[in-house]
Amino acid sequence: MSDAHGVARDQLRSFIERIERLEEEKKTIADDIKDVYGEAKGTGFDTKILKKVIAIRKQDKDERMEQEAILDTYLAALGMIEAPDAA
Repeated sequence: MSDAHGVARDQLRSFIERIERLEEEKKTIADDIKDVYGEAKGTGFDTKILKKVIAIRKQDKDERMEQEAILDTYLAALGMIEAPDAA
């Protein structure tokens, strides 16, 4: 039974240490991304728009088109844009 506890303890320690290393890597990557946004801002780009573009690029085409159609419908209902043409 003692060996089983030792093995479980070693596995747990291994998992924890791996997670800690990955968390540190994640922080480093997040800092690198922040630096790139800073560079982009320094050259005149709007970082809020860059983030939106990146989010849009992550979506597949159909999902993006569906969301755009729903957004247009909502904006039209609020009188913020002309109603989309009903084809």
